[in-house]
Amino acid sequence: MNKNGEIIICMGSSCYSRGNNNTLAIIQNYLAQKGLSDTVMLKGALCRGACKNGPNISVNGKQYSEVAPDTIPDILNHHFQNRE
Repeated sequence: MNKNGEIIICMGSSCYSRGNNNTLAIIQNYLAQKGLSDTVMLKGALCRGACKNGPNISVNGKQYSEVAPDTIPDILNHHFQNRE
């Protein structure tokens, strides 16, 4: 199946310790609940070069910094709400 979106989670030590260790599960649950697991590519990456602003994620090429767990659904809705 073609992927119609991409989410990259920084798994570098700084972002991981600042919360991205929980971000993966939150995003996986969101994609599953919205039926997007097969159409959105989710991958981890090492340092994205913005450690002091972590935790960082990238959604469809747009970088998000200082991502708090409660903001993740809003970020993902912005990119994927019409793809359900």
